[in-house]
Amino acid sequence: MHMGYIKYFQGVPLSVLDLAPITEGSNATQSFKNSVQLAQLTEELGFHRYWLAEHHNMPGIASSATSVLIGHIAGATKQIRVGAGGIMLPNHATLVIAEQFGTLESLYPGRIDLGLGRAPGSDQATAYALRRTLQNGAEEFPMQVEGLEDYFSGSPHARVRAIPGEGLTIPIWLLGSSGFSARLAAQKGLPFSFASHFSPDYTLPALQIYRENFQPSEALDKPYAMLGVNIIAAETDEQAQWLSTSQQQQFLSLARNEPTQLRPPIENMEDILSPLEKAHIEKTLDSRSTIVGSPETVQQKLKVFIDETKADEIIINSQIFDQTARLRSYEIIAGMMDQ
Repeated sequence: MHMGYIKYFQGVPLSVLDLAPITEGSNATQSFKNSVQLAQLTEELGFHRYWLAEHHNMPGIASSATSVLIGHIAGATKQIRVGAGGIMLPNHATLVIAEQFGTLESLYPGRIDLGLGRAPGSDQATAYALRRTLQNGAEEFPMQVEGLEDYFSGSPHARVRAIPGEGLTIPIWLLGSSGFSARLAAQKGLPFSFASHFSPDYTLPALQIYRENFQPSEALDKPYAMLGVNIIAAETDEQAQWLSTSQQQQFLSLARNEPTQLRPPIENMEDILSPLEKAHIEKTLDSRSTIVGSPETVQQKLKVFIDETKADEIIINSQIFDQTARLRSYEIIAGMMDQ
């Protein structure tokens, strides 16, 4: 494993979650160029992994063909782990995911992660368009995970085999924003990644379920939890707060059921928010797991978050409109590493 280049913050590795944002007036081509630039920079800075998330029917998110983009990012980097944060398994035939990730692992050995979620990653109509049926819903997720593991472990006598895929060791992670995947990850002895960055209230309860019910497995002898955090770092608190209005506008557009491209920052969110919307955004982007500010502010708040959660790893999402400011935010965070 290429572990030599990884740096740590408070003894914890930091990773990157990229939603491949399409900014207002831009397009997917530019989004992917930005992602390559960010992946190359964060690899150089000592971040541990670079994950891309599956979303569909979202004008502001370009990572719908997640496996294709993982291959593109892995091909543009040398050692950083690249993976899915995550693949929404109910959207897919399990065999197809086994083959896609078997292909990725064969192309980039020892560098691919497969994070699995059970949410549709979209609305019902989109889920139906992807699956052509809504029969295999979230409740079949445990069976699908089992099926995927079977394809990777492989049996020469199986009627259907995943080639490439069979016999490869591809770390499977379960992703969650509630207790369901925490319990399943614990039962299966798998690493768990929790979406604290948009489900802050459930973070500690989910971690407790995961850690208390953990069964050691071939994959892991003790629990390993990676938590999602939004971080927007800039030279000053004021500048970071201004940059963060792009992310707030994105959540607002989702709450209004009118998803948009990622919008430029604005001077005052109060002008466009109803009191109810303001409360909703403050609850979703809670200051515990949405950290906005100067280097000093970010360092102090991230330390508090790690102390409270005992996270084994942190994965950072930074929805920043301007690519230069986005790169700078990760540079500021990297400046705190190895401390």
